[in-house]
Amino acid sequence: MTDEKTICPLKYLTNTFGGKWKMPIICILADMSSKRYSAIKRRLGNITNMMLAQSLKELESAGLISRKQYNEVPPHVEYTLTERGKGAIPMLTAAAQWAISEMKGEGLFPHCGECNNA
Repeated sequence: MTDEKTICPLKYLTNTFGGKWKMPIICILADMSSKRYSAIKRRLGNITNMMLAQSLKELESAGLISRKQYNEVPPHVEYTLTERGKGAIPMLTAAAQWAISEMKGEGLFPHCGECNNA
């Protein structure tokens, strides 16, 4: 018998990190420096503004990233990993290493190099 607070850990993981863009965003922020919206968008490539904004909001709501707005001229916003977000780096690094190994076994090679440094 389960109650409302019981959830599968893997479902929790996919709810938190699921989607095409959340893990790559975390990977981009893994170097621990803050990044502007435009820098994240540039590094992701073909993401739409709507999808990037939505993914950033979801990661912020999950407590994985923080958003700091600078009210200067011109105004800008920077994103960084929170302590909770930093705690996810070892798990994402392990997942990336598994994927790299599998890709090499299939004759594929990672193209971004981001996860090798996460």
